[in-house]
Amino acid sequence: MKKIKVIASAVSVAVMTAPVLAFAQLDTSAGGGTGLPSGSIFSIVKSVMNWLLGLVAIVGVIGFAISGILYLTAAGDEDRIGTAKKAMTYSIIGVIVALLGLVMLKAASSLLGGSSTTF
Repeated sequence: MKKIKVIASAVSVAVMTAPVLAFAQLDTSAGGGTGLPSGSIFSIVKSVMNWLLGLVAIVGVIGFAISGILYLTAAGDEDRIGTAKKAMTYSIIGVIVALLGLVMLKAASSLLGGSSTTF
């Protein structure tokens, strides 16, 4: 039984590494691309930050909606109302932080880009 497991593991490793060997011969100089972004580091960081800020904003809005539902379903229970208020406060803080991050990103982009003196 142990030999079968060893053989199965060896075969699965060989099958999984076969594509790596095939892609080792990939020639990217003849018009083929690597699939990597061709922009500057600043533009790559900017796009990653935009995605992250979008995710934070979406999670903040979802958290705000969930905390509203928690508040509506508390039915007078003071502990649950306190939990819902705390969750709503944290969601609002999260959305504000996301908006401030977006403003800072736009400010850094305009200041470092040299295209404009205003935001």
